[in-house]
Amino acid sequence: MEKPPSKKEQTREKILVAASQNFRSNGYAGVGVDGIAKAAGVTSGAFYSHFGSKDGAFDAALISGLNEVIEGIPQFQKKFGKNWVEEFAEYYLGQKHQNDLACGCAMTTLSPEVVRAASETQATYEKMMNKIINLAADGLEGNSLEEKRARAWTMLSILIGGLTVARAVKSKKTTDEIAKSIKASAITAAGKTLNHQ
Repeated sequence: MEKPPSKKEQTREKILVAASQNFRSNGYAGVGVDGIAKAAGVTSGAFYSHFGSKDGAFDAALISGLNEVIEGIPQFQKKFGKNWVEEFAEYYLGQKHQNDLACGCAMTTLSPEVVRAASETQATYEKMMNKIINLAADGLEGNSLEEKRARAWTMLSILIGGLTVARAVKSKKTTDEIAKSIKASAITAAGKTLNHQ
């Protein structure tokens, strides 16, 4: 039987959740240590004792967010089998995911922040994205791992970019048009044909 998390572990998790949600909603520059600490219901001192710096919290939030994808893709593959790409694209471009920045996918919200981050953060991001690509490639058809990885990169890049654009426009009509187009393109990029039901 697993022992429950200690008070220290619970505090760290509260800060990590607050940091993740704030970085996803407001971007790295849009929130400070005090704002994250306040959202977590802790002091700034507690924040620093757990993460050392804002950069440290961002790195932890990035790792946590990408781990969500690492855990999620195999679940979609297991639950939906050969239709997992269609279901993943539907979820990724869905209304809930479009509107919920704080809990939305870290690949979409945090990738632009990594562009401006330290090289160590970029190395971590690259390592984790390669893991995500390998997981996605495992669920795709192709004559070689290289071909399947190329399809996975293309599919995920289309979804990430498409969700970003869909979130940026004002009208629901345009958002829906983008989502529909991007979903079809992502499925095609994965080497599948869109099922019309």
